[in-house]
Amino acid sequence: PMRTLSIDCGGSGIKGAVVDRKGALASERVRFPVRYPMTPGDFLTVLDRLAAAAGPFDRATVGLPGMIRHGVVITTPHYITKAGPHSQIDPELAAAWSGFDLQAVLRDRWQRPVMVLNDAQVQGAAVISGHGYEVMFTLGTGLGCAEFDDGVIQPKLEISRAPVRKGAIYDEWVGAAARRQVGNRKWNRRVARTIDGLRPVFCWDHLYLGGGEAKKVAFRLPPDVSTVPNIMGIRGGVRVWELLRASSGE
Repeated sequence: PMRTLSIDCGGSGIKGAVVDRKGALASERVRFPVRYPMTPGDFLTVLDRLAAAAGPFDRATVGLPGMIRHGVVITTPHYITKAGPHSQIDPELAAAWSGFDLQAVLRDRWQRPVMVLNDAQVQGAAVISGHGYEVMFTLGTGLGCAEFDDGVIQPKLEISRAPVRKGAIYDEWVGAAARRQVGNRKWNRRVARTIDGLRPVFCWDHLYLGGGEAKKVAFRLPPDVSTVPNIMGIRGGVRVWELLRASSGE
């Protein structure tokens, strides 16, 4: 049976497991903390350690925060900072990550098929119905976003970097650090306002809320919005291959 190593990369931790054809975990979930500053070389070392700990696999899926195009890192918001999310950006790190062809490097390094996508795209792949216009928001270190039209992954929009209020961007407004700073009640109001404010931007048929902070959502959601468990960021590592094959007509 096909075994997929699925890796979900966040601002505080990089976790993964081997999953079977149905997306069920076929190995223990492994997690390594992110140590800052994080160069591409440091990142590859962590991925190698995770791959070795997870066990044998036939292909790999890596979900990474930021703008990823064709497996190439255009921008990634957290790993280019000196001391972690929302800290000062290191220009040398930003230059090292920009244009880094992670997909090609991992294919050569592991000698297996590898797919590198935005992490919200991977998580969304696990939960979408495949019908209509579906959107995935991940509430974690920041705000991730992915869109699907009848099961087809759409070009990435980095909504997390858009300004929302008083000079803050969405990453800073509804991320994990904001929840810890302002408390759960005020943070929930911000999440509700984010849903209401972005609804006319996307006009989704259904919105999914995932990521590590989604379990903190404590208000009644509209019928077209639902929360999903964060483990879907790993389980989606199988279905993205199916979605991309279907969209290419294979």
